[in-house]
Amino acid sequence: MPQAAKPLSSLLHLLHRASQRADGLFSRNVRDADLTPRQFAVLQAVADNNGLSQTDIMAATGIDRSSTAELVRRLVTNGSLQRRRKRRDARIYVVRITAQGRDMLGMGAGATRAAEDALLSSVPAKQRQAFLAVLTTIAIAQNP
Repeated sequence: MPQAAKPLSSLLHLLHRASQRADGLFSRNVRDADLTPRQFAVLQAVADNNGLSQTDIMAATGIDRSSTAELVRRLVTNGSLQRRRKRRDARIYVVRITAQGRDMLGMGAGATRAAEDALLSSVPAKQRQAFLAVLTTIAIAQNP
C-alpha cells in the first residue's frame, strides 16, 4: 500500500496555506458582502488618512502598483471610494472613503476580528505574542 504523501513543509508553502486559511475565514465572516481582505486593507488605509494618493495606498498596504490601481478602481466602481484629481498636480488621484465605504470597513473589521480569533485559537496562548512578533518581522522586512 503506498504511503500517504507528506504535507509540504517549506516556509513558502506554509505561509501560502496560512494565507489561504486566513482569506477563507475572512470571506466566511464577511458573508454576502463583496469584500476581499485586500480591498479591506485599502479601505482601512484610506480611512486612516483620507486623501491618500494611489502611491500612498501602495506604500501603506504593501500591495503592488497594478493591483492597488485595480483594487481602487473596483472600490470606486462599487461606491466605497471616491477618486479625484489632485488640485496641485492633475496627474495624481486623491482617494477618499465614502459613507458606503465606511459601512464596508465596519463589516470588514468584524470579519477580520473573527478570522484572527479563529487563526490564533490554533496557537497556544503563551506563544501568540511571539508568533505575531515573528510575522511582523517577516512582513516589514526590506528586500536586501
